Amino acid sequence: MKNILKNRIWVIILLLVATTSLTAQEYDILIKGGHVVDTKNSLDQVMDVAIKDGKIAKVDSKIPENQAKKVIDAKGLIVAPGLLDIHGHNFFGTEEDAYLSNSFSALPPDGFTFRSGVTTIVDVGGAGWKNFRQFKEQTIDHSKTRVLSFLNIIGSGMKGGAIEQNIEDMNPKMTAYVASQHKGTIVGVKLAHYSGFDWEPVNRVVEAGNMADIPVMIDFGGSEPELSLETLLMEKLRPGDIFTHAYAHVKGRTPVVDENGKVSKYVLEAQKRGIIFDVGHGGGSFVFAQAIPAIEQGFLPNSISTDLHTGSMNGGMKDMLNIMSKFINMGLTVKQVIEYSTWNPAQYIKRTDLGHLTVGAVADLTILNLRKGNFGFIDTQGKRMMGDQKLECELTLREGDVVWDLNGISRPMWNAK
Repeated sequence: MKNILKNRIWVIILLLVATTSLTAQEYDILIKGGHVVDTKNSLDQVMDVAIKDGKIAKVDSKIPENQAKKVIDAKGLIVAPGLLDIHGHNFFGTEEDAYLSNSFSALPPDGFTFRSGVTTIVDVGGAGWKNFRQFKEQTIDHSKTRVLSFLNIIGSGMKGGAIEQNIEDMNPKMTAYVASQHKGTIVGVKLAHYSGFDWEPVNRVVEAGNMADIPVMIDFGGSEPELSLETLLMEKLRPGDIFTHAYAHVKGRTPVVDENGKVSKYVLEAQKRGIIFDVGHGGGSFVFAQAIPAIEQGFLPNSISTDLHTGSMNGGMKDMLNIMSKFINMGLTVKQVIEYSTWNPAQYIKRTDLGHLTVGAVADLTILNLRKGNFGFIDTQGKRMMGDQKLECELTLREGDVVWDLNGISRPMWNAK
């Protein structure tokens, strides 16, 4: 009888221990010992990050490992908010001769985002008000990546060629109307590839931006003679509007660095008045001959972005981290390039729920490895720059789920018991 009683007591004790152990596991995931870089919360130090139910639950210097179901060792690595690529092209499809609007040159996001730490990408101009619904159903609703949109001022979207020259299809009222129906998903209006000597397209895109209370993004240039870049930046665009391809040198557009190697004074003044200068690297819109002297003179980008499409993904651009690495090797700090790829763009598109690791925020997060070595980087003119640092994505979380794990740091060993 005594033995039976003793056994029952032991069973009760074991159940209590097991229950206590389970109760103590407050968090789903604990990222331990990484160097957290979070601009919004002024964090640039070694911290632990706990995640529960897809949200940031705690950020602290020492969170006990026994409080989490899964512990990820991030010692020696960088822990940052999920990167926000403010300039991509993701309205992929099979329509012939439709360029970046439901055709072959745009890319499905999930294959090109998570592996470089990107959890949110903004398609800029692929869809217009006429085909946004198709883009939403086809891409936005079926992607694990958070996909947002800058609606093209052209109603049928970025189909290239003569279609993008049609001022009659630039309808501010309908563009703003559709944008207002999808607030938070449509986060801006885009004008691109117009090559006429005419300010009317710029006027119309800004009108749509005013009506919908969202920023506009301009891919400017292409006309002969050139339209004045100074007029665009100082008179036409509003503070908060975005000038993309900031370090390009292309025919039909005045570069920001002049023939004497100096950043034009009005460019610096425009940035001070609140014009956002976005990298938008792409396949033809980033040259070291512009970027390096500009950075040396203190003209830094406000946001870093890819301009991701089939014409850029295998060239000098490659991916978001490759571009960020270029800027590190041109003199920017890791903290700066993360700021320009997270919290800054989140503010510009009025999605301040993103780009940070505040308790309660969605657990979109990336773990990065800053590798040391001998690396080469290429611009869109085929010119090379050498560097000794390169960012690599170890792990990406989207809403608390592991969606990319390069070296299995979130997984147990195969022979673990």
